[in-house]
Amino acid sequence: MKERNQMSTGLWLIGARGSVAVTSMVGALAVRAGLAGPAGCVLESPALRDRVRPGIGDLVFGGHDVSPLPLDKKAAALADAGVVPARLVEALRGELAAVEQEVRPLPEAATQAEVARAIAADLDAFRRRHDLERIVVVNVASTEPVPPAHPAHAGLDALRAALDEPGAVLPSSALVAYAALDAGCPYVDFTPSTGARLPALDELARERRLPYAGSDGKTGETLVKSVLAPMFAQRNLTVRSWSGINLLGGGDGANLAEPGANAAKAASKQRVLAETLGYTPQGDTRIDYVEDLGDFKTAWDLVTFEGFLGTRMRMEFSWHGCDSALAAPLILDLARLAAAAHRAGRAGPLTELAFFFKDPIGQVPHALADQWRTLCEFVAALGAEDASR
Repeated sequence: MKERNQMSTGLWLIGARGSVAVTSMVGALAVRAGLAGPAGCVLESPALRDRVRPGIGDLVFGGHDVSPLPLDKKAAALADAGVVPARLVEALRGELAAVEQEVRPLPEAATQAEVARAIAADLDAFRRRHDLERIVVVNVASTEPVPPAHPAHAGLDALRAALDEPGAVLPSSALVAYAALDAGCPYVDFTPSTGARLPALDELARERRLPYAGSDGKTGETLVKSVLAPMFAQRNLTVRSWSGINLLGGGDGANLAEPGANAAKAASKQRVLAETLGYTPQGDTRIDYVEDLGDFKTAWDLVTFEGFLGTRMRMEFSWHGCDSALAAPLILDLARLAAAAHRAGRAGPLTELAFFFKDPIGQVPHALADQWRTLCEFVAALGAEDASR
C-alpha cells in the first residue's frame, strides 16, 4: 500500500480554468517534475527556503469554474501567448488531464445555502479521493463590483438564516468563502472582491478555527508603489500627485472594463499611498482594457513631488509584465502558508501575509520592507512550531 504523504494538501481554485489558475498548475507540476525552477515563489527565496511545509510538490489541484474549456486547451493558449513554455504544456499533458478530472462547474440551486452545501460536498469528495490532510481554497475568479451592505452580514446566525431564503444574499466570492470555511478549509482571496471580509465570515472562521487571508494580489504597479512611497516618506519629500494608467488585455482586462469591477480594483490599488504617506496625494489610478495586449499588462505612473525650499520635481516609471506569470507563484506560496498556519492552529485573518496583497486585511504596514520583515518572522515562527512537533 502506498504510504500517505502527511503534508498532502489540496489547492482548490475558484476560477480554475482561468489564466492565473492554469499557470499555477503548470508551474507547480513542472517544478515537481524537475522541469522548471521555482522563480517567483517567495517561499523558495534564500531567506525562506525549506522553512514551510507543505512543499510545492505536496499540492494537489482541483477547483470550480463556469468555463467548460479543458485545462490542456487553456494551457496551450497560454503557451501560444508566451505566458508558459510550450514544451512544458506538452510534457505535462498527462498531469493536466488528471487535474481536469478534479475541476467542477460551480453549483446552482434555489438558495445560496444549497449552493454552499454543494460546494462543500465537492470539497469533501476531493479530500477523500486524495486522502488529503487539508484543503486550501483560493479565489482567482473575476473581480466583482463592490456590493451594497446587507443586514444579514451583521452576524453569523442571521447570515445562515438568510442563506436559506431564495435570492442572492452574498456576492459570489463571499458565498464561496462561506462554503469553504463551513467545510473546514482555509480561504485566500487573491482578488479585490468581498470574499471573507464580512464580520459574519470572520465569526465563522474563528468558530471553525480556520485562517483566511486577502485581498487582491500585489503583482505589478502596486508592488512598485509599496517600495517607492516609503522612500518619499522617509526622505521627507511631499508627494503632490500620483497618477497611474494601467492597460490590460486578457480576461482580467475584459472583466475590468465593467465599471463596478473597475472601481473596486482601482480603489484597492490606491490604498497603499494614503496608508504609507499618511495623506492622499492628488491623482488616481485608471484601468483600461486593450484586447491586443493579451495576457500582458502595461502601467505608467507619474509622480510629482516637492523638496527643499519648495522645489518641484517629478518621477515617471513604467511596468510591463505578464500578470499570470507574476501571480501564479504567489498562489502557490499563499496556499502553502495558509496550510501551514492551519496546521499550527491559527484562526482568523492572517495579517502577516500583507506582503502579498494590495489591500491587506487588518491594521498592517503597507511599506514592502516592513511587510517583508513581518512575513519572515511569521515563517520562522511556523518553522519553529513545525520542528517542535
